Amino acid sequence: MRAFTRTLTVAGSIAAAMAVGGLTVAHAAGTTLSQGHVDVLDVEYDGVGLELHVHDESVTPDVEYAPADVVLRALPASAYTVPSGTCYSHLGTAGSTVYRLPQVENTNLLWPGISGEHLATGVFQNDKVQVKLESVTGPGKLTVYKNGLCPKSNRSYDSGDATLTNTRDVAAGEHDHANWVFTQAGSYTATFSVRGTLTNGTPVGPTSATYTFQVG
Repeated sequence: MRAFTRTLTVAGSIAAAMAVGGLTVAHAAGTTLSQGHVDVLDVEYDGVGLELHVHDESVTPDVEYAPADVVLRALPASAYTVPSGTCYSHLGTAGSTVYRLPQVENTNLLWPGISGEHLATGVFQNDKVQVKLESVTGPGKLTVYKNGLCPKSNRSYDSGDATLTNTRDVAAGEHDHANWVFTQAGSYTATFSVRGTLTNGTPVGPTSATYTFQVG
């Protein structure tokens, strides 16, 4: 597990931002994140409910945001040519251009992570919660997959494939990365939800959050 400094979740409050060392008015609502390590799906449990945050580790000290308070940017440099073969058919036609935030870090692009590092073990059944992609609006689709022998078989989310559950387990203490691909340039909103079951059988959630992506 990585070591990091827990900071305030920014929810558009300028007064709160001014009160915490290292946070300024620039961290109020409307922040755009386009480079560096950012855990886009950062799951937390406060003892009452589950939450999704955006954890920006591209700055020191690191900052947490409510998803509604940030725009996540896939810069033009994220353009990616779809390879040939059926294992990449979920990205579109071979040779076409999509926009990929890669699984492997490129310091010139946003590096989106998935994190359960704020979840303690022994709280949820099997030490896991479930994060589901509920909906996507935009000019194309969003697909999140991991590299492997056949990337199409390693998808967590694909807004264009109704046969998928579009649900991913996130384990307590987990930190992971995947490829986030948008098939067309433009503005997207993606709504994710998180739910879990406590070890005593009590369900928690679902809690939803909507993210904004600007692509290209």
